[in-house]
Amino acid sequence: WAVQCIERNGKFYLYCPVHGGGIGVLVADSPYGPFKDPLGKRLVDTDHIWNDIDPTPFIDDDGQAYLYWGNPDLYYVKLNEDMISTSGDVVKEPTKPKNYQEGPWVWKKNGHYYLSYASTCCPEGIGYAMSDSPTGPWTYKGMIVDASNLTRGNHPGIIDFKGKSYCFGHSYDLLKQSTSTFYERRSVDVDEITYLPDGSISNRHYWSVEGPEPVGTINPFNRVEAETMAWSEGVKSTKTTERGVYLTQIHAGDYIQIKAVDFGKGAKRFEAMVAPWSGGSIALHLDSKDGPLLGTCTVNASDQAEVWQTIKTSFKKVKGVHDLFLVFQGGEGELFSFDWWRCR
Repeated sequence: WAVQCIERNGKFYLYCPVHGGGIGVLVADSPYGPFKDPLGKRLVDTDHIWNDIDPTPFIDDDGQAYLYWGNPDLYYVKLNEDMISTSGDVVKEPTKPKNYQEGPWVWKKNGHYYLSYASTCCPEGIGYAMSDSPTGPWTYKGMIVDASNLTRGNHPGIIDFKGKSYCFGHSYDLLKQSTSTFYERRSVDVDEITYLPDGSISNRHYWSVEGPEPVGTINPFNRVEAETMAWSEGVKSTKTTERGVYLTQIHAGDYIQIKAVDFGKGAKRFEAMVAPWSGGSIALHLDSKDGPLLGTCTVNASDQAEVWQTIKTSFKKVKGVHDLFLVFQGGEGELFSFDWWRCR
């Protein structure tokens, strides 16, 4: 079931449920881990242990931390400053808001406390409630994302980033493009949300196809990791100790989209770090997969695995901000692995 991580005083605390096994806590010095169990036992151990799922931590402005969780009821307990012990009893929220199902997420903005959650079942949308206190009572305010047959199995996450507010959740949009069978294969969705003057949140109804506007641009004159992308088709990522994360399983017709690449006053060369397999090429298109072709960078075949090399090509100078599509071309089989790229 769902986990959630929070940082406090330079440590990262990961709250994790084991269905039928309570809620535990793990601690690390980095959000990447390694995480270790500081207790050797459950943090939350109750007589309703099968309902103890989807924990979400929240730290209020006064420093008091809380942990919320539960399906089909909502529970909370105060956390001590060490974040690995509790203060007081577990409380079952008596004012559980309308259609609360699971997946709580608590935050504070402009003096209002908010509780979002997977709402109705099934399918599940994202509903929310408001309060003047982190412990309720909670007043139902409506839906952020309506429930539909493409949103069952939801779980919200609400954040502010660079002056804008965003809601994360789930859908089956990608799955439904390939099959009508329900396999519980959810995609992650994100869209910008708007707070109204009274603090309420406007209803998005459903996730937009295009997604939120970029909050910045990509500098192509610096090394850009190949896994930095707004969209992809076909490729997968992997990780090794030597190279970190890079793209693999690249076949003919696959591509990645990098949004809002700022070429500034002009770029006219492209280089990339690749490890050839059967070989192929990288075609550089502007603004769409079939948009204007800047140039093509050839990747020669190799009979040796994981031999990394830099490939280069020149193209007509391009200026300003564009979406960049890297379209992979070649014959049968895996073409090459791809670590990073940049322009000159």
